[in-house]
Amino acid sequence: MTRADSTAPGPPAGTAAGSVAARLSTLDRFLAVWILLAMAIGLGLGRLVPGLNEALAALEVGGISLPIALGLLVMMYPVLAKVRYDRLDTVTRDRRLLLSSLVVNWVVGPAVMFALAWIFLADLPEYRTGLIIVGLARCIAMVIIWNDLACGNREAAAVLVALNSVFQVLAFGVLGWFYLDLLPGWLGLDTGGIDVSPWLIALNVVIFLGIPLAAGFLTRLLGERRMGRERYESVFLPRIGPWALYGLLFTIVLLFALQGGTITSRPLDVARIAVPLLVYFVLVWFGTFAFAKAIGMDYDRTTTLAFTAAGNNFELAIAVAIATFGVTSGQALAGVVGPLIEVPVLIALVYVSLAWRRRFIPARR
Repeated sequence: MTRADSTAPGPPAGTAAGSVAARLSTLDRFLAVWILLAMAIGLGLGRLVPGLNEALAALEVGGISLPIALGLLVMMYPVLAKVRYDRLDTVTRDRRLLLSSLVVNWVVGPAVMFALAWIFLADLPEYRTGLIIVGLARCIAMVIIWNDLACGNREAAAVLVALNSVFQVLAFGVLGWFYLDLLPGWLGLDTGGIDVSPWLIALNVVIFLGIPLAAGFLTRLLGERRMGRERYESVFLPRIGPWALYGLLFTIVLLFALQGGTITSRPLDVARIAVPLLVYFVLVWFGTFAFAKAIGMDYDRTTTLAFTAAGNNFELAIAVAIATFGVTSGQALAGVVGPLIEVPVLIALVYVSLAWRRRFIPARR
């Protein structure tokens, strides 16, 4: 999930829990409010501008509206320009953390979302598919906020973000095929007639993650060479950071302008999408936290692993859903509901994490 600026220093290791919300930037603190406002504006535009669908259709290339594609790329780029790609080796040396992260992010997380989607949305195949796509899009940005607020290991979080960024390009299409086509067939589940092309999913991941990933990598590489790391992170990143949120809100406005009729006529569907998301965040976070503590990780890395596992990359999920199924699809709507649920739930989990911190032996520094 996107944030405005992940470069601000987190709270010191010895800081009490205090007010978590007060340590968020204004943009991050009211993120759920901005999303709700964007939804309301979108619904209003859908009613006031009856020709909006046709206008967006006239600007389509390959089945996706160019304005929406622009919004998707804008919201992905600042996030990926913040990743410290040169620190991948620091986590690869910690094999326990690396293996744990890969297992909970790419085996457990998608499997849990797959199960919840089928349990709660078996009769709503479009929303179910959208939730499964959300489960495949691992968090690459917002986790840095939750990790800082909960006094986790910042370097480990940054490296796991970089690892997930690269791994998503390689694994998302294959896992999409597995969870949306192969596994339901093996289990004899009725997919509701939805046909999912793994090649189309892979292509959309390459476009909407690969392009901003390459741009982010080159931006950091050239930016650090030109201005140095400290100035790059303290001056340049705060300037481009808010554009991730602007891109997300712009995309949500357009989505809800096009989805207005569906949303206003079926509000209970939105509530049904929210329930498995809520269960997912809580279940994965508590399960990962307990697992990491049980295998002897210190508080810093336990917290980092838990928030990395629980968060999801809704930007990528929305992008893939729109490009694969269409801007007015139920899959796209499921992705949009996600950040509205994630923000308050994970803020609450920051408080839980800080309350449990005293149960750990102090980490060696």
